[in-house]
Amino acid sequence: MDKVQTSKTRCGFVALIGAPNAGKSTITNNFAGAKVSIVSPKVQTTRTMVKGIGIYENTQIIFLDTPGIFKPKRRLDRAMVASAWGGVGEADITVLVIDSRKGIDDDVKAIVNRLKEDQCQVVLVLNKIDLVKEEKLLRLAAELNQEKIFTETFFISASTGKNTEEFYKYLADNLPESPWYYPEEQMSDMPLKLLAAEIVREKLFLYLQQELPYALTVEPELWQRREDNSVRAEMSVYVQREGQKTIVLGKGGGMIKKIGRAARLELEEMLETRVHLFLYVKVRENWIDDPARYADWGLDFNA
Repeated sequence: MDKVQTSKTRCGFVALIGAPNAGKSTITNNFAGAKVSIVSPKVQTTRTMVKGIGIYENTQIIFLDTPGIFKPKRRLDRAMVASAWGGVGEADITVLVIDSRKGIDDDVKAIVNRLKEDQCQVVLVLNKIDLVKEEKLLRLAAELNQEKIFTETFFISASTGKNTEEFYKYLADNLPESPWYYPEEQMSDMPLKLLAAEIVREKLFLYLQQELPYALTVEPELWQRREDNSVRAEMSVYVQREGQKTIVLGKGGGMIKKIGRAARLELEEMLETRVHLFLYVKVRENWIDDPARYADWGLDFNA
């Protein structure tokens, strides 16, 4: 991608919406050229709207990576879904990302119905095409396009990069003429300490697998740049019960050490400097009903 800013520039917001685990965060990270949104095999890991910023030719594209849209059961679920639909309202272009393997499940049907009710014009992206036969892809595209809300359809694999160039070019050509909103080198609007906390949360999801429910969160307590340019980072991992704390710590503290090491190595690679990472596991029974947590994530507590 050429990063040349000419006198005639374009800039705008692209909302990526879809069911959980459709690949929205992978698209965002790949375009931004860095980890700005956590990726996990587990669904519903993106909790708030993350901006991934990148340049395509003379266009600055700002991806709004939204939480997955699903049928909410808890307060946090409702706030995440409301945030996702809020992204549609902010965007110049809305993109529905669908996991081609799953096809049109109940979550996708509900999203499509809402888009039709709101009379939205949407770009359709069928993702993970490297895992699906062509005949299924064509049937899926034909069925979805009968809804008459899609302006374009793209078949991509965000993980391998297949056909993503055509998708980015379409977005770049169709965003409004405008100066760039962010400096050329900026890849996200998320502060480093919050991005670091998200990377720790990603590792918790990856290493704990099915052992722990989604009732955990990570909060940065200290983010300090030292004289030797290294970073000291202290993070609190909050769970809701003592039994969950035992799981996160692991036998002899082995699990939290493993998680901390994986997060530290990724942070060091990202920041290109030494990182001293300290993780503290604490019990806070009602963190999921604390309005302050929702404010930190940019979510509406009363959604």
